Amino acid sequence: MLVLLPPSEGKAAGGSGAPLEPETLSLPGLAEARAAVLEELVELCAGDEDKAREVLGLSEGLRGEVAKNAGLRSAPARPAGETYTGVLYDALGLADLPEAARARAERSLLVFSGLWGAVRVTDRIPSYRCSMGVKLPGLGALGAYWREPMAAVLPDAAGNGLVLDLRSSAYASAWKPKGEVAGRTATVRVLHAQVVDGVEKRSVVSHFNKATKGRLVRDLLVAGAEPATPADLVVALRDLGYTVEAQAPAKPAKAWSLDVVVTQIH
Repeated sequence: MLVLLPPSEGKAAGGSGAPLEPETLSLPGLAEARAAVLEELVELCAGDEDKAREVLGLSEGLRGEVAKNAGLRSAPARPAGETYTGVLYDALGLADLPEAARARAERSLLVFSGLWGAVRVTDRIPSYRCSMGVKLPGLGALGAYWREPMAAVLPDAAGNGLVLDLRSSAYASAWKPKGEVAGRTATVRVLHAQVVDGVEKRSVVSHFNKATKGRLVRDLLVAGAEPATPADLVVALRDLGYTVEAQAPAKPAKAWSLDVVVTQIH
């Protein structure tokens, strides 16, 4: 199983670890593309601060992120699983996973990134600020920039098993599974169901959506579930107590869509 995750906007400080070693990152087929994004981002942020802030979509209160990006090559790095923070990663709780579940996480989780393309949770990276929605002056929109290198690398990373796609739309734009890989891909939407005047109404709640996805992945890892297909995933999630509504595609080379329906937000 390969689980595709979005990153978090907020990231833990790098601490006192050694700086980035790009050659050690997983998915070496992305190395050239990573180097190009890193070079332009560092150059942008080492120059006109106001221009960099505008390009990166940063508020005045996040001005310090520009200087942080300028120093990426020498900044301390730590495992991506520790660098990414926020609602989904808090719910996932990588740090306190049982040993066997942690090993499964290291094999199966892949975090998408505007700067790195995609990384494993064990890859050591510095704290940075560069979302997939950024349009760099030289390379252009990062979602489009990453499509070609991702298309060359990700099918092999997907192997022969299930692809569980939990990315947000911006990060999903960088790689869309195709063909046979798409047929064993499942995307997940979290819906909050509540009864209003006797009628059930459903809505997507962003914050809770992230928390539920984090818990869902954690539960699969702890249970040792290894669903091979989207249909197997539906069974595994229902066994774990989730309410799941599945929509199988009309054509075999299309991804499944799963709705996880919850009645309480916490």
